[in-house]
Amino acid sequence: MAHPVVHFEIGAQDHKQSAAFYGQLFGWEINSDVMPGYAMVQSGGEGGIGGGIMTIQDGMKPMVTVYVLVDDLDATLAKAEGLGATTVVPPTPIPGYGAFAWFADLDGNCVGIFKPAHGEHG
Repeated sequence: MAHPVVHFEIGAQDHKQSAAFYGQLFGWEINSDVMPGYAMVQSGGEGGIGGGIMTIQDGMKPMVTVYVLVDDLDATLAKAEGLGATTVVPPTPIPGYGAFAWFADLDGNCVGIFKPAHGEHG
């Protein structure tokens, strides 16, 4: 099975300020009222994926992360670790959506993996 990129996140000092910036720059449809510190993004266009803009926590650096669709979070993390990666966030449920995890690749880039609830994604 191919593993497509299904979501992106932009970590910013102020998610509302960044949401306004990206909305004006690219015309993205952004809902900043989803949950505290997080805005949902619909990038639109054919083949465009959705994403999010979040306020980063103290000690974190601004970042951009992509999320790859997988069948099994634990197995994917184990395979990534076997190839030299490090788990950053273990499998974590997202109620009503599925679950995610993060790993740091060989260069320290943070990559997300996502397993949807009930085999759906979006």
